[in-house]
Amino acid sequence: MLSRMADSLFWLSRYVERAENLARTIEVAQRLVTLPSAYADTSNEWESAITAAAAKDSFFRVHKTATSETVIAFLLNSPDSPSSIEACIDIARANARSVRTTITTEMWETLNDAWNDLQDIDLDRMNEQEISRVLDNVKAVSLRFDGAAYRTMLRTDAYWFQRLGTFVERADNMARLLDVKYHLLLPDKEPIGGSLDYFQWAAILRSVNALTSFHWVYRENVRPWLVADFLILRSEQPRSLISCQRAINNYLDQIAENYGRQGPAQRQARQMLTALENAQMQEIFKVGLHEYLDQFINENNRLAADIRTQYLA
Repeated sequence: MLSRMADSLFWLSRYVERAENLARTIEVAQRLVTLPSAYADTSNEWESAITAAAAKDSFFRVHKTATSETVIAFLLNSPDSPSSIEACIDIARANARSVRTTITTEMWETLNDAWNDLQDIDLDRMNEQEISRVLDNVKAVSLRFDGAAYRTMLRTDAYWFQRLGTFVERADNMARLLDVKYHLLLPDKEPIGGSLDYFQWAAILRSVNALTSFHWVYRENVRPWLVADFLILRSEQPRSLISCQRAINNYLDQIAENYGRQGPAQRQARQMLTALENAQMQEIFKVGLHEYLDQFINENNRLAADIRTQYLA
């Protein structure tokens, strides 16, 4: 496969996954700001949404304060935002067009329909329920695209590069969400594990459709260290860091076998997976969850760079 085609497939999936994550980021902010005042936090949840989306610098170049109106517009379809949902779908669609003969009709139609739908959005005329429907549709687009790829693509290097992009981006998004929320949701006035913890961390789990599965695994109240354990080290959770890393290792191994050689990307991926498999949540909290997640994000970026150098450049 030509490196430019592999690059387009890799980034096509990263941007679809990123659009879904932005929709979920907006939704969790909406849930947290509508909590009863007794459970509300003192931090600006809309500013935390911008931080979790890695868009703080670009946002504050345009806006002075983070409010529901400015943040939703910026993350959804603002022309001032280089990483809005609309921009992500637009870039994904452009990448899909460049590999149109490699992806399937179902994948292309899903993206093209999503792009057309986003062109008709006018936030000034939409109420909260209509915005929620738009966000639900973005998540549904990601699910349809993911399902179409899984069900219709040949298991060749095109499929493996497409899946690599999905899981590299998902791991990055999950680590950033956990890092930002952990600092902003630690209560100042209430003991850890109280009602404030429950409502706010439950909102985080709902944002990734993981609240019910959390209770299946732990069968106890929502607590910060259990949420971190669930979303980092539990392989049963498909969005956890360890699940993403196992998928990345699998697809990199498939590519290496197909091409007859391994390289820095495979070595970096194996090191990251080994570290996760040997990690204990108590030790992570002793080191510091922020420090651990920051290191993971940096290593995930290094992995993406190794993939690019080895296959996409």
